[in-house]
Amino acid sequence: MKNLKQIIRTEVFKYLFFGVLTTLVYMIARLFLFEVFKQADLSAVLANAISIIFAFWTNDLYVFNQEREGWAKRFLKFTGARLFTLVLDLMLAIILVDKYPQIIGNFVGGNLSLVNAIETIFAQVLIIVLNYVISKLFVFTGKK
Repeated sequence: MKNLKQIIRTEVFKYLFFGVLTTLVYMIARLFLFEVFKQADLSAVLANAISIIFAFWTNDLYVFNQEREGWAKRFLKFTGARLFTLVLDLMLAIILVDKYPQIIGNFVGGNLSLVNAIETIFAQVLIIVLNYVISKLFVFTGKK
């Protein structure tokens, strides 16, 4: 039982480490793209595409230690799962940034860039948890 706990702790640590890196990639991309386009939904979509590729590569190789065989099928499952969380991310961006920015804006003087940044952080915490559960249970089920 000790080995199973150690494996789970190590896997969760690696997932969180690479999840933080993926989140940083996502957030930098999203905040940069928001400044360029001034559209939360477009920024979220493009940042998600960038982070999906980065996250798959790190999860497949380093977190879940998958064999090279079958990576295309895992990538499709992974992408499908991430598209699900993209929809959640988009819904939160549209609701909290585009439609009702005053919900967060009341706390930051109506600054739309800060509203977007706060919503981005909130959404990412929720998405990290969901992505781990989906990855563990449905995508990365094999080992090297």
